[in-house]
Amino acid sequence: MVKWTDHALAQLRHIHDYIAQDSPFYAKRVSEALVSKTIGLDGLPRLGRMASELNEDTVREIPLYSYRILYEIKPSHIEVLAIIHKRRDLQPDEIPREQ
Repeated sequence: MVKWTDHALAQLRHIHDYIAQDSPFYAKRVSEALVSKTIGLDGLPRLGRMASELNEDTVREIPLYSYRILYEIKPSHIEVLAIIHKRRDLQPDEIPREQ
């Protein structure tokens, strides 16, 4: 099962709203594509590469458009942690994670 954190959902809404300022059509398309990219991760959890900032085998990322979808492999599910723009300098402490 793939679960989204509140943080990741808030980022998805922000991305949608930002794009919708210019094009509601493409805002919906990008949002749906980001969600679709995570479907099936529970079957292929190691599909993405390790997120270099965290250097943990269980935290991985998959690219889509100009975004990185960060997710964590947990024993019972996959948790989408964040959606980050590729140009952003990501700091490890910016990604909220349950301990």
